[in-house]
Amino acid sequence: MPGWGTVAKEHTDSELIRLSLGDPDVFAHVFTRHYRSVFGLAAAGLGRQAAEDIAGEVFLRAFANRHRFDPTYHSARPWLLGIASNLIQDHRRRTARQHRAYSRIAGELPTAGFEQDVAARVDAAAASSVLHEALAALRPEQAAVVLLYVTADHSYQDIADILEIPIGTVRSRLSRARQKLRNSLGPIDEQVRDDDE
Repeated sequence: MPGWGTVAKEHTDSELIRLSLGDPDVFAHVFTRHYRSVFGLAAAGLGRQAAEDIAGEVFLRAFANRHRFDPTYHSARPWLLGIASNLIQDHRRRTARQHRAYSRIAGELPTAGFEQDVAARVDAAAASSVLHEALAALRPEQAAVVLLYVTADHSYQDIADILEIPIGTVRSRLSRARQKLRNSLGPIDEQVRDDDE
């Protein structure tokens, strides 16, 4: 679409999404604007290996449901990060179910080495570091708040808007998550950004 690069800069996400209903190619500009943020959130939550799949799925779902986007929001970023948060939680639940299934299967097999091999593979796929393991131990709703706060540098109000929850719920989930992470990882910097006061 000739000239759309210049024109797209003049439009809000809301306008681009509305225009994409008639011309699906326009949605590519929304993708270009927000892919890095979505990928960054997914990479922080699940590691880089799973992040590409999650980010791709976010934009597939957003494109398929773009007619549902609330046009009163000028930016699609909160909407896209909300979709990403849900997909990250779904991925963690699926991984936990797989881990339990592998554990059951391994318990039924006579080969002791197989159980250790399965556990090592699942652990490697599920978490590439101690931090990922600590995040995985959080309740999904707490992990979503932590990821949005830490990796995307959102204010409490931004997180409340993205997850469609009250700001008080954001504060309490983050507080509980900090305590759990402190127990798992040791001291955590309690410094709160000025915009969250």
